[in-house]
Amino acid sequence: MKRLLTPAWIARHVGAVALVAAFSALGWWQISRAVAGNTLSWAYAVEWPVFAGFVIFVWVREVRHTLRGGQPAEGDAADTPGEPAEAVRPLAATGVAGPGPAADGGGLGNAAGAPGIRRPVRATRRTTVVDEDPELDEYNRYLAWRTANPDARISDYPG
Repeated sequence: MKRLLTPAWIARHVGAVALVAAFSALGWWQISRAVAGNTLSWAYAVEWPVFAGFVIFVWVREVRHTLRGGQPAEGDAADTPGEPAEAVRPLAATGVAGPGPAADGGGLGNAAGAPGIRRPVRATRRTTVVDEDPELDEYNRYLAWRTANPDARISDYPG
C-alpha cells in the first residue's frame, strides 16, 4: 500500500479526484442548461459523467497494476526477464511461426490441436511509375529547392 503514497501517486490521486469533480460539475451544469430549454445539453449531460467514469476506470486500473507489482498478466508472461524465451520455429518448417517447443506437432495450438495465433506475414510491394508528368517533376524540383534554400525568395528560383 505504501507504493500508492509516493509523491507521484498522491498527484495522481489528487488529479483523479479533481477531474471527477470537474466532470461531475460540468454534467450538473449541462443538466441545468437542458432543463432551461437547451436540447443539445441533454447529450452533454450524459457525456460528462461518462468522462468521469472513464477517469475512475483508468485510475482503478493503474492502482491494480501498481499493487500487482507492475508484472504482466498470466497470459502475457512470454519473454519476461529472467525466464528463458521459448524456441521460435521458422515458418517454412512448420507452416506457423511463433513461440513454442519445436516438438509439439508444428502448430501453436493447445494439446487438442486447435489452431493458434499466427504472426502476420510481411510482404514487399513493388512500386511502378505509371505515368511521368513533366509539370509534376518541375514542381518537385521547385519544392526540393525551397527545402534546400528556406531563406530564399520565390523570385530567386533559378528554374
